[in-house]
Amino acid sequence: MPGVNAAMYPAMNPSDLVTHQFADDGRIPNNPVLPLVLYRGGIHLAGTPYPEELIEKTFAANGWGDIWRNDAVYAYPHYHSTIHEVMAVARGRTIVRFGGDTGCEIDIGPGDVVIVPAGTGHQGLFASPGLLVIGAYPPNGAYNLCRASKAERAKAILDIPNVPPPAVDPVFGAKGPLIELWRVATAA
Repeated sequence: MPGVNAAMYPAMNPSDLVTHQFADDGRIPNNPVLPLVLYRGGIHLAGTPYPEELIEKTFAANGWGDIWRNDAVYAYPHYHSTIHEVMAVARGRTIVRFGGDTGCEIDIGPGDVVIVPAGTGHQGLFASPGLLVIGAYPPNGAYNLCRASKAERAKAILDIPNVPPPAVDPVFGAKGPLIELWRVATAA
């Protein structure tokens, strides 16, 4: 995990933080600068009878709001061009394709957290029985939903660079790894 000092996050092993950068595929613009960030086991759910509440409290405590719960990630390719998104699995498992047709499929389970930068495509491919996904958004930006069309892409590529990075990591707070990763990415 370049740009992040893993010793600052003793609950997280370096292998627990994964980043992916996706190229524009002609329909899904993806984010040209900011990588998708995955925290494997980013929220420790062991022993909690209500993991969804723990995830929601974590996001809210770090200023991420408009919290939602769903039993799936939308099964069609989509992205948000005017806001970043975080999602975490409270129960069950899901496989999500990130980055459009040329992206990658990621198996996400309880406690895993994915921060999806504006413009990055995502599509649910599999949802186990009992799946519960929690999502939220930073306070800066406006929610929108774009499908994988060339018309929406044309507008999105103008919007995406104007979405500011969040001031606070949705899991680890103001000094969380996301903040440093995205600071380094925008400075490059």
